[in-house]
Amino acid sequence: MQLVVARIGRAHGIKGEVTVEVRTDEPELRLGPGARLATDPSSAGPLTVAEGRVHSGRLLLRFEGVRDRTAAEALRNTLLIAEVDPEERPEDPEEFYDHQLADLDVVTREGAAVGRVEEVAHPPGQDLLVVRREDGGELLVPFVHEIVPEVDLAEQRIVIDPPPGLLGEDESL
Repeated sequence: MQLVVARIGRAHGIKGEVTVEVRTDEPELRLGPGARLATDPSSAGPLTVAEGRVHSGRLLLRFEGVRDRTAAEALRNTLLIAEVDPEERPEDPEEFYDHQLADLDVVTREGAAVGRVEEVAHPPGQDLLVVRREDGGELLVPFVHEIVPEVDLAEQRIVIDPPPGLLGEDESL
């Protein structure tokens, strides 16, 4: 199974380094030196990490064969994709890969059906569950413990405790 682990940002300096927007809780494993990553678009890769470092709170990577700013800038907005065993689970039981959450049913604490997870969005700030409502509409649920207290992979469901207004004006669903 393929897992998006980062998005390449702008070039940094003149020696081929790029900033990356990390999308994994295991950057040292997925983005460490020697890691070979597929790309989206596929024409940009595969890329092998030559070295990485943190600078001013941002992860910088340099890839084998990318030796100057022009080559680095050409990679901007490329997604980096790692091959992951579909049975692999994060070490922390409170963490989940996006593919584990897709297609799970979403219900309230009271058991009322809300919809089904279509995808997990990663905007700046916090992750969001994109939920397709029973009526066909879309709901964005902040993926934080206060709102999503339970993820039950065995039962294929996510329990939410929505704050007032999250489910719309008609809170009864």
